[in-house]
Amino acid sequence: MLTSRTFVKRARAGAVVKVVREHYLRDDIACGAAACRLCRPAAPAPGSGNAPGLEARPSGPASSLCPGPHFLLPATNLLLHQIDILEDPVIKNVIVLQTVLQEVRNRSAPVYKRIRDLIQNPEKHFYSFTNEHHRETYIEQKRGETSNDRNDRAIRVAVKWYNEHLKEIEDEEKIRVIFLTNDRTNKEKALEEGITAYTCEEYIKSLTANPELVDRLACVSDEGKEIEGGKIIFPEHIPLSKLQQGIKSGIYLQGTYRASRENYLEATVWVHGDAEENKEIIVQGLKHLNRAIHEDIVAVELLAKDEWVAPSSVVLQDDGQSEEDIENEEEKENILKTSVNKDMLRPTGRVVGIIKRNWRPYCGMLSKSQIKEARRHLFTPADRRIPRIRIETRQADTLEGQRIIVAIDGWPRNSRYPNGHFVKNLGSAGDKETETEVLLLEHDVPHQAFSQAVLSFLPKMPWSITEEDMKRREDLRHLNVCSVDPPGCTDIDDALHCREMENGNLEVGVHIADVSHFIRPGNALDEESVKRGTTVYLCEKRIDMVPELLSSNLCSLRSNVDRLAFSCIWEMNHKAEILKTKFTKSVINSKASLTYAEAQMRIDSATMNDAITTSLRGLNKLAKILKKKRIDKGALTLASPEVRFHMDSETHDPIDLQTKELRETNSMVEEFMLLANISVAQKIYDEFPEFALLRKHPAPPPSNYDILVKAAKSKDLEIKTDSAKALAESLDKAESPTFPYLNTLLRILATRCMMQAVYFCSGMDNDFHHYGLASPIYTHFTSPIRRYADIIVHRLLAVAIGADSTYPELTDKHKLAEMCKNLNYRHKMAQYAQRASVAFHTQLFFKTKGVVNEEAYILFVRKNAIVVLIPKYGLEGTVFFEEKDKPTPKLEYHSEVPSLTVEDITLHVFDKVKVNIMLDDSNIQHQKMRMVLVEPKILGNDMPASLSAEASSKDEP
Repeated sequence: MLTSRTFVKRARAGAVVKVVREHYLRDDIACGAAACRLCRPAAPAPGSGNAPGLEARPSGPASSLCPGPHFLLPATNLLLHQIDILEDPVIKNVIVLQTVLQEVRNRSAPVYKRIRDLIQNPEKHFYSFTNEHHRETYIEQKRGETSNDRNDRAIRVAVKWYNEHLKEIEDEEKIRVIFLTNDRTNKEKALEEGITAYTCEEYIKSLTANPELVDRLACVSDEGKEIEGGKIIFPEHIPLSKLQQGIKSGIYLQGTYRASRENYLEATVWVHGDAEENKEIIVQGLKHLNRAIHEDIVAVELLAKDEWVAPSSVVLQDDGQSEEDIENEEEKENILKTSVNKDMLRPTGRVVGIIKRNWRPYCGMLSKSQIKEARRHLFTPADRRIPRIRIETRQADTLEGQRIIVAIDGWPRNSRYPNGHFVKNLGSAGDKETETEVLLLEHDVPHQAFSQAVLSFLPKMPWSITEEDMKRREDLRHLNVCSVDPPGCTDIDDALHCREMENGNLEVGVHIADVSHFIRPGNALDEESVKRGTTVYLCEKRIDMVPELLSSNLCSLRSNVDRLAFSCIWEMNHKAEILKTKFTKSVINSKASLTYAEAQMRIDSATMNDAITTSLRGLNKLAKILKKKRIDKGALTLASPEVRFHMDSETHDPIDLQTKELRETNSMVEEFMLLANISVAQKIYDEFPEFALLRKHPAPPPSNYDILVKAAKSKDLEIKTDSAKALAESLDKAESPTFPYLNTLLRILATRCMMQAVYFCSGMDNDFHHYGLASPIYTHFTSPIRRYADIIVHRLLAVAIGADSTYPELTDKHKLAEMCKNLNYRHKMAQYAQRASVAFHTQLFFKTKGVVNEEAYILFVRKNAIVVLIPKYGLEGTVFFEEKDKPTPKLEYHSEVPSLTVEDITLHVFDKVKVNIMLDDSNIQHQKMRMVLVEPKILGNDMPASLSAEASSKDEP
């Protein structure tokens, strides 16, 4: 049956155009109930995402309100706000209407994704019913009826149809459809129409065998709705429509709210757009922060200049238990005001409204209420930038000492903390599996198992190279190719070869796994890979970007097996000058998978002269020349202390910790990877100047170098920073015969001055330069198993050489720019997750060591502390000279030198000191390394100076 909708719209020129849209109605759409004989047992409709539908005998939980078998049909508001309930394994047999699904899609992409996942999960028996195309459930919008009211009516019509339809099932007990809605009006109308309807709370509380589900109920009150009897604390948020007008007229500024880790009464707002002079606005004090939460998009109003403040140097953690203790907050705010340095005043504002909430589920621990039998408790998030959250739970005794997930529901004006609800228990705090799960969740690392939809696009095993694969490919299996990687590496992306040509020149090849052959644009495997963006390497675990069949098998360039590759082959002379470059899809057969140590041993051996060893020696010789050329151009050689853990084979706990040793072969592989990346960057840019995916490293602003220049000056050394070449040369000269480690410390410090390297689309930017590599153009081509950017670069290169065809998204610079934004975010979060993993394993290592005494060097001096580096462990931390409830020693800070005088001892940057290291696990959620200064001994400072080495887990470059 065909119906049509007619509406009018105004065209650009001002004319009114009548639009008629055809709408097809069908009567063969199945209801999804397995026991229904009227409907053909429908195989899941293509694109519906439906797994097997509703059960023949619903096996849902026992309800005191509806004891018989029943299906649930939720309204839109319920899906939006109570998704955590619907995801619980107890809740099954749910009908999701097309009307509801469309509304959810328009209002919340994350919730829509979660609903789609539920519909595809065969164990949940969620069924998506296309009511808008069913002849008996489609309704027209009445004159004067709002879209919202029409949709509510459509949902009620569908519930009535289902109940009539299911009467035909021959069974002793009829299956009923229960309508769940949190909208009072919709529920009242449903009851008037004879529909069985409940709120989510009523239904969940009726599940007598599952009382724990009540904890997962979201508090669905409006954000402005006050809690009983509470005194108003916060100003009202201005409505969105007024905010948008105010932003347009310049009264308010829009930006991203970034809470401080060190001070819960302070935040900064990074202003969007062109307001360069006010790029960053400080917000201080509870009322001015006005219920904004880290990463929210907010509107701020600038305060008058005489109300501007300076960034606070005070560390304030929210350790209060009482929600009513507002006087205490005001006292703390006064501390902020008294410690102001007048020269440091910055633009200051107050949050007047929220444009977009960016809440996520938060990991943390329950701070159990002191009141016996209390149901209300405070939850303390692991991320110090998130405020405490008030939740109601009956499981407080069980949840104490556990890592749990909590979601925020709202933040009333008269509540000191936001309201939320319990989502999930992750396990005991301190447990290795639990803590790994927490750090993956907190750093937003996608780590769920690959879905069946994704796995369905993998090649069927046994796999082999076909004649079709060989078309447009060169057979390079005869070459003496080998790979050189860290020990235990199974995802081998790259392999190399070098051989002498008949004309006396050298042929050098970099062969990269041809991942783009297996991952085709736009399918589920491709979408999952771009979402993950990168493989994440933790101390004991690898979170793959692509399924293991590809990462460790079919794409991995293991020895003695045929593998598909993308090869970059140069003809070079013995001065490492490139004479010709060729790119080709190929087939290779690696003759050896070596570690860096094994490759080094071959190069150094006096007796080995086989083809692979000769190839390695040729590569190593050329790499040294290439490196010298790069450095002469101004490429930087920086340093960062990397650590490697040695694990116990049974307990998998770290038993030794040492800094990684770098060999010549590390540098050899690096040189050829850099050269391949530069060659490919130039090729794809020449071919696609508007949509090449490139990588740039911006030059740091001069002020970034202040700390490095001052530190070097204190040792009578000059560091020049007017160009990368000047910096590289002055770092090379900055040596002290009596202090050989000084140069490494300067390079570590120089690394801290750098900007983050980022991916970008060539058509959206005009600054391509890579500062650290001193290269005018650069990209990532050499690691497609573990970086999605490289897959895009492979696709661009394949099109450039005629080895593959293009597709629309590949030549859409706006889509590429959006993708780069996601890839940059994923890479940044992967870095932080890796650091957090190192920090956690460092804590595990020191847990059994007691107190360890080690040599350290001062990296930075602060007003009341020194930041030290312990080279043996690559560990960094801050020794504080002020401690709560202890007398503070006399402190004198000199920013120019830089130095800190504690009593009568002056400590300079780069001074060698001795510290005691121990684990402080007094706060189970925020365990940290503590350090005490042992040498030089400071008189009158026998108290343990506490250390927070959280820097290693929370540092942001």
